[in-house]
Amino acid sequence: MRGQETVTAAKVPTVYDVASLAGVSIATVSRVFRRPQEVTAQTRETVQRAVRELGYVPSGSARSLAARRSGAIGLCFPDFDGMDEIEPLHFSDEPVVVRQDPAHGLKPSPDRYIAEVMRGVQLEAWRHATAVTVAIANGRRGAEVFDDLAGRVDGLVTLSRTIPDEQLMHFARRLPVVVVAGPRAGDDYDHVTTDNAGGMRALTEHLLTDHGVRELVYVAGPAASPDDRARFSGFRAALRAAGLQPPRGPVARGAFTRSGGREVGRTLLAAGPLPRAVVCGNDQMALGLLDVLAGAGIRVPQDVIVTGFDGIVPGDLSRPRLTTVRQPTIELGRAAVELLRRRMAEPAHPSESRVLAVEVLLRESCGCGI
Repeated sequence: MRGQETVTAAKVPTVYDVASLAGVSIATVSRVFRRPQEVTAQTRETVQRAVRELGYVPSGSARSLAARRSGAIGLCFPDFDGMDEIEPLHFSDEPVVVRQDPAHGLKPSPDRYIAEVMRGVQLEAWRHATAVTVAIANGRRGAEVFDDLAGRVDGLVTLSRTIPDEQLMHFARRLPVVVVAGPRAGDDYDHVTTDNAGGMRALTEHLLTDHGVRELVYVAGPAASPDDRARFSGFRAALRAAGLQPPRGPVARGAFTRSGGREVGRTLLAAGPLPRAVVCGNDQMALGLLDVLAGAGIRVPQDVIVTGFDGIVPGDLSRPRLTTVRQPTIELGRAAVELLRRRMAEPAHPSESRVLAVEVLLRESCGCGI
């Protein structure tokens, strides 16, 4: 008979072991993980050294059960790039594929605005040692995705109009909510947005006053976007102040994507002569329009001026560089987390709306800097 092997499981290190090795209290170890800003850098390093030496892994689930919290905040945004139409994942049999890439094909393009706001949320949450659970609520499964997220987090940051108002109101009765973008609309949520109307008015006034433009059209995004409605109102206000008759509606409307801008550009070209200036509701659409104009041999700004709104990085890299209104997108995300943390700590605090400043950036697509 073969000898019997005995397997002894290694002792799992505990928070008590970490505190003993680091020479600090258990409460100090807890603060290093949960509120590191309250602990000196030297103490944090001492505790982390002990953690690495012992191989200790903090039990987030145990802390959450004790505090009746998940320890995470939720981030629920829409996807503007057709998530319902996404193709199944496919792996090629070839390790390298070489193919022609059409310069102006209507391929989906990532939404830079949302990506930068999300980055701000993640940065501020990281600063406070808070986890972020991200969900994309869009299309047929939007409501289901939101329901699942709301049940797993302590508070929620969401973009305006991501989900139906009645659904958001239902969860806001028990869950702190901060809405990014759009004005307050008879609700009691905390809001953070930017001066969309003021920024677009200032940009339009620049075209009217400094470039002498009198033939301007506005290309809008989705009709449900409160930010776009505010921008169009700023556009109309500038025309009215200049003694011009503002249009009742935009000349065209499309998705807030580069693909959507390309589609609008083709529509404008097919409709006849272009106006002197095309003011776009966001940068993604303006960049798509630039793609189409370049392909048609139309010069910007010599033949037509193009402007955007958002101030995303690709606009600074385009040729010509895009004149735009820069939103502090990362700061939007950070401010949302700050409001959410306060709401979680002080549920009875009066609701607040914060409006962040914007900058008009004058570049080559309007004729500046040439």
